[in-house]
Amino acid sequence: MELPHRTSGDELLRSGELRGLRDRLRAVSSRHDLTSVIACAFDHRTRMLPFIYADLRMAPAGVRAIGSVMADVGFEKTRIVLQQWNRNFQPSKMRLDGRIPDIFMVSSMQLHTAACVDLIRDACQIDPSRRPLIIVGGPKVIYEPWDVFGIDPNDPWGADVAVTGEEYVLLSLIEALLSIRAKNEPLRATFLRARDSGVLDDIPGLVYAHSKREGVAEELIDTGIQRLVGDLDELPHPVLGYRLLEPPSRASTLTSQALPDHRVTKFSPIGSLVLTFGCKFACTYCPIPAYNQRKYRVKSGERIADEMTRLREEFGLRFYFGADDNFFNHEQRTLEIVETLAKVRKGSGESRNRFRWATEVTVHDTLKLRDHLPLIRKAGVRSLWLGVEDMTATLVKKGQSVDKTSESFRLLRENCIHPMPMMMHHDEQPLISRGPKPYGLLNQVRLLRKAGAVSMQVLMLVPATGSKLFSGTYNSGMAYDSVGGRPVEEHMLGGNYVIASNHAKPWRKQINILLAYAYFYNPLRMLIALVRPNTRLYLVDALWQAAGMWGLAQTVKKTFVWVLRLRFGKIRRKSAPPMNRIPMRAVDGLRASHALPESEKPIQVSTESITRGSAASRTTALPILSSR
Repeated sequence: MELPHRTSGDELLRSGELRGLRDRLRAVSSRHDLTSVIACAFDHRTRMLPFIYADLRMAPAGVRAIGSVMADVGFEKTRIVLQQWNRNFQPSKMRLDGRIPDIFMVSSMQLHTAACVDLIRDACQIDPSRRPLIIVGGPKVIYEPWDVFGIDPNDPWGADVAVTGEEYVLLSLIEALLSIRAKNEPLRATFLRARDSGVLDDIPGLVYAHSKREGVAEELIDTGIQRLVGDLDELPHPVLGYRLLEPPSRASTLTSQALPDHRVTKFSPIGSLVLTFGCKFACTYCPIPAYNQRKYRVKSGERIADEMTRLREEFGLRFYFGADDNFFNHEQRTLEIVETLAKVRKGSGESRNRFRWATEVTVHDTLKLRDHLPLIRKAGVRSLWLGVEDMTATLVKKGQSVDKTSESFRLLRENCIHPMPMMMHHDEQPLISRGPKPYGLLNQVRLLRKAGAVSMQVLMLVPATGSKLFSGTYNSGMAYDSVGGRPVEEHMLGGNYVIASNHAKPWRKQINILLAYAYFYNPLRMLIALVRPNTRLYLVDALWQAAGMWGLAQTVKKTFVWVLRLRFGKIRRKSAPPMNRIPMRAVDGLRASHALPESEKPIQVSTESITRGSAASRTTALPILSSR
């Protein structure tokens, strides 16, 4: 199910192409008084380990990036609404600058599909003559764009267009619309004319519907796989997006003003930033390499330093998380970035004014950079999330082993960098194993804790949309359709629920995850951490223990009934991967790039539910969904 590869040499935009597009839009934006609202869909049922706390306390990079690009090209009347903070927000009631916005955008991960659909449905309650242009993007539509279009004549709803790419695709769409827009014409009316006349067909990265009736898609047109921006320095500055955040509220409407600068750090003390995209590994469970067209894309050290410095000065942000797939992926580029950041931090004056940050790496690349870890520490790195997956490399081989993992953790501890392991549990792995090889889940958790881990995540291996293993998981009958009468819903696809297993007693797999967390996070370890912390930074270990225990309580609360269903309920399995809900074709009438491989003749399915069993979770600017 991996995304197709563009023609070799045509995967990336030409240097300066994004900058040129931004300049052209700035030149015409003043003639179009457009307002826009960008909503980040969020399903609160996903609030559990390992994502709890950060899910509410870190404004996502994806929607902020879209807000930044809108403000950058001159459409400053834009508001970013996070459902994490504004649970009761209703698009049908939104007003910005005293009027219904011209554009309503929704960004969604697959985990949050239900919330995404609810937002679109509510926006469709607005009278069609006044309705904003509805654009949906994010990881969900990159792989399954058909799920944001309606097909039921008795329940018409749906997006106008799905953006299956990044900022360049969105700006190209807006430029095309403005080039033919009549004076004072509603932008949605302009879009309908552009769609029907073929104006959009030359913009790769769009999916839109053809239909005879409003809100009932009969066919989807796919304009192809996007071209990616290669030089991430061409992206607008994130400062612009932080100025557009809607203040947290229980109201269903928008406030008159965005969140003031001095209150940003109160609600989002962690800043998420795009530093690099891509990973050289080709894990069969991960869709990231195919999404990035097997390319590695970076920002310069100067640009990253400027972003962290300005965000610190203007909003008070001190802590950042790099939305990387593998920050250590390319040694030379990594060193260029950290050398620059180290120089900036050294010259920034008092220590309280220096930024600190964390990101994701691999064990293999950490060992390659072992001699440079002191420099990486000086650059402000305080924590590194490592994709250990399985220390014995039985499940996944990324150059890790028990000895290499322990050695990398030791090196990080010696340099006062906290190692944060990310683990996967699977059918063949027991809870506890005997003998010299630490194959058992608890055996590995024990070794990781002893090696210096202060935090940990354990998720069940599930079929990741966009990965090589996706179709095979369904064809083999491994993926569940329902358990004990409860269907597998998309909010369950993050790895906390056992939704794909051939184990004779899958309920044990679910309990194993909880036991692993309880073994790592517990009152005894918290007391020990107060006396003999697992890090040189006193109280850090104890605080992680407290947060972990709280998160574990939420996880048990949400998954306990699922354990009972797995134990006593009847499991119904899927025998084939999910198919397109709506027929798709390319602009030239051939196979659509985003259609599933098995969907040569797309099938229609029931409209009672669009939930299916596929997987999700990764945090990037356009977070790709994988088993982590």
